[in-house]
Amino acid sequence: MLIIATAGPELAAHEREWLAHPSVSGVTLFARNFHDRAQVTALIADIRASSPRQMLVCVDQEGGPVQRFREGFTALPALRGLGALFARDPEAALALAEEHAWLMASEMRAIDVDLSFAPVVDLARGNRAIGRRAFDPAPAVVAALGAAYVRGMRLAGMAATLKHFPGHGSVLEDTHFECAVDARDRQALWSEDLLPFREGIAAGAEAVMMAHVAYPAVDPLPAGYSRRWIVDILRAEMAFEGVVMSDDIGMSGAAGAGSVAARIDAHLDAGCDFVLVCQPDTVPASLEAMAGRPSAASAPVAALAGRVATEWNALVDNPQRDRFIANLGRLEAPAEVA
Repeated sequence: MLIIATAGPELAAHEREWLAHPSVSGVTLFARNFHDRAQVTALIADIRASSPRQMLVCVDQEGGPVQRFREGFTALPALRGLGALFARDPEAALALAEEHAWLMASEMRAIDVDLSFAPVVDLARGNRAIGRRAFDPAPAVVAALGAAYVRGMRLAGMAATLKHFPGHGSVLEDTHFECAVDARDRQALWSEDLLPFREGIAAGAEAVMMAHVAYPAVDPLPAGYSRRWIVDILRAEMAFEGVVMSDDIGMSGAAGAGSVAARIDAHLDAGCDFVLVCQPDTVPASLEAMAGRPSAASAPVAALAGRVATEWNALVDNPQRDRFIANLGRLEAPAEVA
């Protein structure tokens, strides 16, 4: 039920205890956990050895401004470049979206990362947190490129995570630091922001990550802990049968639910399968909040576990990888970490 985070490039003794907790289903890795490829590969092996259950190892390896692992990995262009290419050559952009996805996912699978939280299918409409992480302002373009990205990830043996449902791109606020409210009516949301999610689900995406944004015309609660959004719309109306996860509950956008325990309860009770706890100092309170709840279920973990994988040396020897890297050079250089 919980996907937690750790503090550094090696596991501390208390973090091994966290990983053995029956409510912990996985770990999200960040730049603070990374020095180089050999170190992070060893860390991943240690994470797996520290739990009696199958664990998900996750990361945000989108490219551009959000790429946690850099040294020793391909510098991936931001997704916005694919939208710019689509305006000139849609066929080339769709092919390159699949190649970008395959390359990203193949490199992560080669070091035994199960899941990179991708693709971003928010609209590129000026949100301070999303920026160049999004493909394009136009819903139809985002839908087409997002579906292509899902196909590329799945070819590499990685499940796809559409984010941030039902759409974070049309508000300005960064929900890491601010609360955000999107006042548009349901029809506007359905025809615009939700179109890429519908197409991504049709393409086979296995997971959806919720937005910490409130849409009061639909429900006054933020989407991440809204049963209206998760159960009634995503599950029932959109027929999504995959895994639903929160965004990080340490973000300001989740603070309206109350304490750490209240945030966890709100998200799980609304229908989230996984709750992301990305700040190590909130993990102890999160584990305490799980008292009385059943142990983590194995089915959602199995649904997102990495499948096809190859050793790193074999991936480097694959001429397809070299060709895809060269093709991605057609896009602008990736932005540095903010």
